[in-house]
Amino acid sequence: MTFELRTYTSAPGRMEDLLQRFRDHTVALLERHGMLSLGYWVPVADADTLVYLLRHQGTPAENWAQFSADPEWVKAKTESVRHGELVTRIESVFLEAVDFSPLQP
Repeated sequence: MTFELRTYTSAPGRMEDLLQRFRDHTVALLERHGMLSLGYWVPVADADTLVYLLRHQGTPAENWAQFSADPEWVKAKTESVRHGELVTRIESVFLEAVDFSPLQP
């Protein structure tokens, strides 16, 4: 099983909109497409950054392709960026748990 650590930098003044999109749409859609949300965080020293951890069932590339093509996601994203993009940067790191990790598959 593959884990993915994602870091989003929000556009100026758009963090609450980004969090709202996750609350209302993204989390459920991720799960629908084989990505279980393990946690979401905002760094104490950087309120414009969202960090989250996913556990992928299946192939991450396939999960993201299905997610990106989901009509519900396309609609949610289109509506949320009507007044400008929510995110200026996305970083992604794929991870595998070591044998002593409490996050074993």
